Amino acid sequence: MDKTYKVALCFPNVMWHEVDPNLQCHNVPYTLCLLAATIKDICSVDIIDATMDDLSPDDFTRRIRDGQYDCVGISVLFDIFAEHGHLAVALAKKARPTAVVAMGGIYPTIHPDRAMNNSEADYICLGEGDELLRALILHLSQGTPRPSAGLAYRNGQEIVFQEKAPFVQDLDALPYPAYDLVDFKKYSEHPPRKTIEAPCLVPYAYIITSRGCPQQCCFCQVKHIAGRKFRPRSPRHILDEIAMYKNKYGVRSLIFSDDNIVANKQRAKELFQGMVDEGLAMPWKAQNMAVFHLNEELVDLMAASGCKYISVSIESGSERVLKEIIKKPIDLEQAKQMIQYAKAAGIYVSANFVFGFPGETWDEIRRTLQCAEEIDADYVKLFSAIPLRHTALWDLCEREKAFKDGFDPASLSWHSGQIQSPHFDSRELTLLRAYEWDRINFSTPEKKKKTAAMLEISVEELDEKRKMTRDATLARLAMGDIESESKTASRPN
Repeated sequence: MDKTYKVALCFPNVMWHEVDPNLQCHNVPYTLCLLAATIKDICSVDIIDATMDDLSPDDFTRRIRDGQYDCVGISVLFDIFAEHGHLAVALAKKARPTAVVAMGGIYPTIHPDRAMNNSEADYICLGEGDELLRALILHLSQGTPRPSAGLAYRNGQEIVFQEKAPFVQDLDALPYPAYDLVDFKKYSEHPPRKTIEAPCLVPYAYIITSRGCPQQCCFCQVKHIAGRKFRPRSPRHILDEIAMYKNKYGVRSLIFSDDNIVANKQRAKELFQGMVDEGLAMPWKAQNMAVFHLNEELVDLMAASGCKYISVSIESGSERVLKEIIKKPIDLEQAKQMIQYAKAAGIYVSANFVFGFPGETWDEIRRTLQCAEEIDADYVKLFSAIPLRHTALWDLCEREKAFKDGFDPASLSWHSGQIQSPHFDSRELTLLRAYEWDRINFSTPEKKKKTAAMLEISVEELDEKRKMTRDATLARLAMGDIESESKTASRPN
């Protein structure tokens, strides 16, 4: 293949626009390196991470111009980063007017019309990009037929929207991420933020073992993004990846980031036992784990292979809300038993809860908080229900006219509720989240000490972080009051 065709795959800088400070951090370029691995045999590829390198708009423009790229791919993760993506597209077009500019990621997959109409992108990639990007680059560089699915593109003054790209069925056929194209040590030795989900040791590596989820949680977009079919990688493929990280990069801990690492129990057993048998056991954390798939045998194998942390989603303490609204197959008693068993095995357990759904009563919200306390996880995260497009929760909010006044899906707040109800006010939920998070998580000296140790900070530093969280919540509420008064004052009589 002629590798004179030059491609840049880019992350915009999340500091270019003000968003949730908790999201303004760099991420391991797993997806960009995975995409690069699928095309590096047919073109020249560079990865530009404007967040990690803290590139200004001028710096980014200069990098694109100096690289003389034929194609620039911009990856945009969440809706909240839409404007960052639009700016990156505009800067790339300014730097290289003749280059083809494409945008991919969750945001354009969910909002292709907004992504096309509000940016200068030539192409929007819809759905999984592994096979789609390769086909697009072959089309652009070799003149092969344009992919028949997975793109939105401009045809003169008309915008053509295709169906989403078909899901990749054989994940084992995909290459491993091309970390040779970046300074891997810069990422593996410098985690994004100091949280309970931060890696146990550095260098570390980030792994996704499957795609798709068969569950029907009302607030989740995964059905639209990755499909309902569970598509696992084989234990052998994952073990070989872990071995590569250990032997080539000296990795000392892992983070598993998919929702369904234990969905197939036999697969999970083979993976964890393989880590033990092949000398690959090392400290690892799982950012998302379905508690209803856990049993004692699995937990024992997890602990033996190095598991130090799991995050499980309980969602609600109300059986009615779980079954009729969220539609998650949680057995609260089984969840409590597995949490206690995991803790006894030396695994730190974080439990997630969500409240503020249409039709949820104040008593049910209180029951969820009671459950969050009684379930006795090491740490509890509390979230307000957020309606996202292409979810059952969005449809429910439309039917019930439950979007709060002034709701703007283009600028979601992840801190405060976006749903109105006769039973609660979004301000109440914002305040409730912060103060109940504080009360439940730090109720005893032992809990404070354990969480401080997970964060690798002192108890005194933890207390300061707690105060900062409470103060930030009050500041957001006060700012909401100011914005509300401003809107009211600007209305005509």
